Amino acid sequence: MGSNFVRYLLSARADAEVLVYDKFTYAGRRENLLGLDEGRLKVVQGDICDASTLERVFVEYEPEVVVNFAAETHVDRSIKDPLSFVKTNVEGVAVLLETARRREVDLIVHISTDEVYGDVGDGEPVDESAAFRPSSPYSASKAGGDLLCQAYWRTYGLPIRIVRPSNNYGPYQYPEKFIPKTIIRALLGLPIPVYGDGSQRRDWLFVEDFCRGLEVIIEKGKNGTPIICRVSMRSGTSKWWKTCYACWAALGTSCALSLRGRGTTAGTR
Repeated sequence: MGSNFVRYLLSARADAEVLVYDKFTYAGRRENLLGLDEGRLKVVQGDICDASTLERVFVEYEPEVVVNFAAETHVDRSIKDPLSFVKTNVEGVAVLLETARRREVDLIVHISTDEVYGDVGDGEPVDESAAFRPSSPYSASKAGGDLLCQAYWRTYGLPIRIVRPSNNYGPYQYPEKFIPKTIIRALLGLPIPVYGDGSQRRDWLFVEDFCRGLEVIIEKGKNGTPIICRVSMRSGTSKWWKTCYACWAALGTSCALSLRGRGTTAGTR
């Protein structure tokens, strides 16, 4: 998501200057940024939890808008190592918010997830007013980060917008994610994993569509108000296969995505 937004922004806006602040862990790859205009793109390696480095970067680059993609995101990994998710998705958000508050940043856009609402089942999709019902350490940690954002908006008036997208798919996605994993294993003739009893449903959103929506939120969104970004796939199987086909065409056989942050003027991790 992050690297795709950087690519989208530099392509869509000739005047855009982007700073990428990224820890470059296992799922973050510098190669995802190859071929971009180095005159308008700066890259700094750093951890969202490192308050001193983050402060130095804010002082040096003076970002106007910060888009926070920094997160541990894989549900299975959160079950095995929940504390690392709490550190990045809760403590990291707190460090970013406090730094932005001290530096009086014009706008923070925090990328969350619709998974904070928990399982929907066969009911109607939730809206932004629904209660949090996280079902994994991952979604619980994201809910914690969201609550911190809301608290900083309410307590300090920090200009912040929370975006809760559904599952994204598209170029550069790390192959532990469901769609690239399924495609790669199918191409290699390997068994395709089925989660649970196979009856689960998910909503999917192509990452470039998400990037366009995110640009609108940055330009026209309302501070302090969360927004869900999704396209419902609940109406039938045919749309699911169209989604898989579109993903196959977009991904090919090489799949690697940095889900760590990118930003409009400054991104985090």
